[in-house]
Parts: sequence; structure tokens; C-alpha cells
Amino acid sequence: MDNIILLTNKIYGESIFEDLIKSNLPYKFVLIKNKNKFTLKKIQKLKPKYIFIPFWSSIISRSIYSNYTCINFHISDLPFGRGGSPLQNLIIKNFSKTKISAFKCNDILDGGDIYLKKNLNLKGSAEKIFRNSSKIIFEMICEILKKNILPKPQKGKVFKFKRREPNQSNLKNIKDLKIMYNMIRMLDAEEYPKSYLETKHFKFELTNAKLYKKELIASVKIKKK
Repeated sequence: MDNIILLTNKIYGESIFEDLIKSNLPYKFVLIKNKNKFTLKKIQKLKPKYIFIPFWSSIISRSIYSNYTCINFHISDLPFGRGGSPLQNLIIKNFSKTKISAFKCNDILDGGDIYLKKNLNLKGSAEKIFRNSSKIIFEMICEILKKNILPKPQKGKVFKFKRREPNQSNLKNIKDLKIMYNMIRMLDAEEYPKSYLETKHFKFELTNAKLYKKELIASVKIKKK
């Protein structure tokens, strides 16, 4: 029975692994969560048929992806949206939907051949979007394994995103309610630094945003600086 590695360090990826374990697919699934354990030596022992990489932010070693089929998942319609913080960049640009792209890792960041793409709705909090995307990625992995899909080169104009920095989540200069709503919800997920306001002594982190015609309602966590 062939080994399949799932490489992920987020809870959303772990839910994909749980679903794969419950599936009837004829493979042995192995979960790796720590980048220090994702070594060429370990991969050589496992000899995986595929290495699937959802919700992972570290660089994959060339010694691994050049010798084993590594398939990454990116929230954008590649080649549009290569680079960091794709979900946040899409939301702040007012996209209401996008694609999840499954692509083969190579020397170009997010530039590998495409296996398949699936639609993803961008409504709601980042938490909701990530959980929905994990279900879609599970289905994509199953489809790749069942159909032995061959990847094809990316087509279209390349557009790159820059990874967003925590200081870009400060809401103090925002003048539009919809922009503020998008900034709050796009970071409203576990393990993500939240959008915030601050005074000399306190930091106010905002979550659970709801937008109405003339007001925005949100939960606030107050931290002493």
C-alpha cells in the first residue's frame, strides 16, 4: 500500500487528515505537522506516492520536491495571486469568490503546473472560509488520487501578492465601514493576529464582525499594553 503524506501545521489541515483516514481510499496516510520532522531522510523512508501540502507557510526543500511529487494548495486562481496572504489580499480587494488551486511544487513560488481548481466563496470570517476550504481540499485530494490527474502549465497573466504584516491590521486610519468589516473578518481565525485599535495603554482586538447599513457590530478583546 502506497504512503501519502499530508504536510500541514494548521488545525484546518488536520481536519483534512481525519477525513482521509475515514475515507476508503487504498493508501496509508501519514500526517507531518512539524517542519523539523519534514526531512529528506524521513521522506526517503516513507517513499510517498504524493505529498499533499495544505495550510503550510514554510518553504519546501528543493531536494524533496525534485524527487517526490509535492502538491500544494493555494487560495487564488493561479497565476493570479501568487505569494503571501492570498485570502487577506483577495478580501481587501473586494473579491467575493475565488479558486483553490492545486499545483505541483517547483522552483517558482506558487508557479507550478496545475492539477485542478475548485470554487471557493469568500463570505464570512476567515475561520469560516478556511473550514470550507479544508472540505474542498479534501475533495480535491480524493479526486487527484482516484483519477491520477496530470498537471498542466499555468495560463494567464501573473499577479503577485505581498505577505501582509501585522501593523497593516491597525484600523485607526480606516474611514469606510465596509473596509473595516473586511479587515476584521479577513483575520478572524484561530492562530491569526487580529485587526486592532490601540491607545497609549490598551490594545483592542476585534472579531465577529457584522456589517449593517450604517453601523458595524463586533466583539472586542481588550489587552493591557
